[in-house]
Amino acid sequence: MTFQALGINHHTAPLALRERVAFAPEKVASALQEAKSQLGLKELAILSTCNRTELYFHGEIETFKVLQWFSEHHHINVDELSPYHYLHAGDGAINHMMQVACGLNSLILGEPQILGQMKSAYAVACEAGTVASQLHIAFQHVFSIAKKVRTDTAIGENPVSVAYAAVSLAQQIFADLAEQSALLIGAGEMIELVARHLTEQGVKKITVANRTLSRAADLAERFGAKPILLSDIPAELHKADIVISSTASQLPILGKGSVEDALRKRKHKPMFMVDIAVPRDIEPQVAELDDVFLFSVDDLTEVIDVNRKSREDAAMAAREIINQGVLNFSRQQNAQGANFTIKALREQTEIKKHAELKKALNALQGGANPEQVLTQLANGLTNKFLHQPTTALREASADGRDDILVMANHLFALDANKPE
Repeated sequence: MTFQALGINHHTAPLALRERVAFAPEKVASALQEAKSQLGLKELAILSTCNRTELYFHGEIETFKVLQWFSEHHHINVDELSPYHYLHAGDGAINHMMQVACGLNSLILGEPQILGQMKSAYAVACEAGTVASQLHIAFQHVFSIAKKVRTDTAIGENPVSVAYAAVSLAQQIFADLAEQSALLIGAGEMIELVARHLTEQGVKKITVANRTLSRAADLAERFGAKPILLSDIPAELHKADIVISSTASQLPILGKGSVEDALRKRKHKPMFMVDIAVPRDIEPQVAELDDVFLFSVDDLTEVIDVNRKSREDAAMAAREIINQGVLNFSRQQNAQGANFTIKALREQTEIKKHAELKKALNALQGGANPEQVLTQLANGLTNKFLHQPTTALREASADGRDDILVMANHLFALDANKPE
């Protein structure tokens, strides 16, 4: 059995397809249970973010069956999804997971949020009962390497993210960002990062809209913002110069009609919008409006490429750590193959030891000389332990199996040379 990683991401598939195969956070656990039941997989985890949806699993199964389940679960024809998917197996799967966890496979090279998202995916799978020993070991090794990369390289210095890119783009649109007002839709980690970056740029008028007011209030309090419900957006939208949205909603939050109403109230003063969510929070048709600058996650590539160049050196060092991590993981996995042999050897040795020990104790109870008993015990153990290996080595030599003799020298750390 082997590890496998199957999925699509921003490198292989357009946003329109990625949003169709995204798993809503509240539905991941049930999807895991469904896959476990239908595919017979005991170990499976799902990572679904704005830039990727990936399945990590361990077991003997035809990859096509997993791809087929993936497609059917999202009501997509498998032929439509197949050209955009990728598959990594064995060491390649572990390498891929490490690259993802370290941010080397992200839209923004080295972005730190993905590690937390992967840890969350692992936690959800554990709670759903789809993680056993093998996937647990794999994830722990991946997390360990990601920590080492963050500690030993500069990949995490001056961290940037999609949130950072969105605010950087806003700076290019507005002459003075501090004079603008912002509406942030959602209250997750990405919106928190956006709020932090906006605040650092001097933006003071920030409104946070969320499905639950308490979460909006918690975030708003940290940045001196105003919390509102999603249902309050129509009354507040026209006040926003900047709108950045990142929710887990499966349906758009803002439609073309509501934005048109807001533009009329603003007397067609331009609005800057960034939709970070997958599936999208803002209907694509909003981009057709003359006074709106709408950007999706895929539109942030140019901003992100500038940051990517500054991180390439750190990424090279990170990949060296990952390569060594994959090698160590592979060695650990291979070492497990010796467990049964080692166990059998120990059990056989214990049987022989107890037999010789019993003889020695009986001799002592019979009044035999202790020194002679100990000598006999030592000789008996030596003869018992070496009889089978000695016989096998003689037979190997007679058969010309020098490879076995060389291996014996290695196993027992011997310095044995043939006579000249």
